[in-house]
Amino acid sequence: MKEERDLGVIVQSDLKVSQQCSNSVKTANKILGMINRNFCNKTEEIILSLYKSLVRPHLEYCVQAWRPHLVKDIELLESVQRRATHMSPSLKGLTYSQRLEALNLTSLETRRLRGDLIEVYKIVKGFDDINSSKFFKFSETNLRGHDLKLYKSRFNTNIGKFAFSNRIVDEWNLLSLGIISSNTVLNFKIKLDQYFKNRLGFI
Repeated sequence: MKEERDLGVIVQSDLKVSQQCSNSVKTANKILGMINRNFCNKTEEIILSLYKSLVRPHLEYCVQAWRPHLVKDIELLESVQRRATHMSPSLKGLTYSQRLEALNLTSLETRRLRGDLIEVYKIVKGFDDINSSKFFKFSETNLRGHDLKLYKSRFNTNIGKFAFSNRIVDEWNLLSLGIISSNTVLNFKIKLDQYFKNRLGFI
């Protein structure tokens, strides 16, 4: 199978993202190993700070371009965060969801969804210098909620179904007018985080 690297992202000839996930996890786990070997004091605050600054960026770099949809790839990425949250002695014995809540974290999949929604907001509101019509078609029906609802296309392949411009449509259309009408990216992020907090219990 042929593959190319473009700005650090592996593009396979079949457009699958398994190799990108594998490489990101390998790099992230190496850094986690380094942290585990070199830091004796593994308080929640120290582990969380190191994880956010040194490890998680490798799992999220350009992720809008290669966000996985296969369970095996999603779980592979999540395994790094599972390992990281287990490093602090004070969290041992807790379930993964309990460790996330204790650290005020959410799953990486939820963070990827959040990132997608933020990117849609920046595109449709004109904060990014991108022609929104190249990505999205606005719906002309069922506009209850807000007037920037998107039309979802039908695809016979997973490549089209899970492409950025299509996979995010349902979640974007569910957002309230109060969130969509935010006049700055920061304000949108604040309202979006509150939306996820109400929906999931934490963010």
